[in-house]
Amino acid sequence: MGEGRDKVGDSPVETASLERVEALLEAARYDDMDDLKRLESAGLSLDSKDLHGRTALHMTSANGHLQIVEYLISRGVDLNATNEEMNTPLHWACLNGHVEVVKKLILAGANLSVLNSYERTPVDEAVSRGRMDVLDAVNAAAAQVELRDVSVS
Repeated sequence: MGEGRDKVGDSPVETASLERVEALLEAARYDDMDDLKRLESAGLSLDSKDLHGRTALHMTSANGHLQIVEYLISRGVDLNATNEEMNTPLHWACLNGHVEVVKKLILAGANLSVLNSYERTPVDEAVSRGRMDVLDAVNAAAAQVELRDVSVS
């Protein structure tokens, strides 16, 4: 089969695109708002995924960068995007104990019942690490969402 151009990332255009996606995820991971905005203004979708299905929201949620989480939410990114293991950004925030990010994601509409490939919800991931502070934050944010959604008659 010679050139192997059937694999993702082999053509110059695909490789350049993958490099831009990697740069976006690195900006989110390392809390670099300037780079993130530069890549966005150059036309890169903030919902772009790397080869493992990770988005900028996954990376910034996993690392607890609230300002970038808020920015991405304001730009309308997919809150429930899943990576190759079916983890959402909320799974990663819960797993790593980023309480403020957890609250922000839930208040913005992140789904608490998504099961990852290990059949675990974001709350299951928090409990598996003994993160009772995260469990408290989930309960508080979920209650706030419920109260917000109740209509007064």
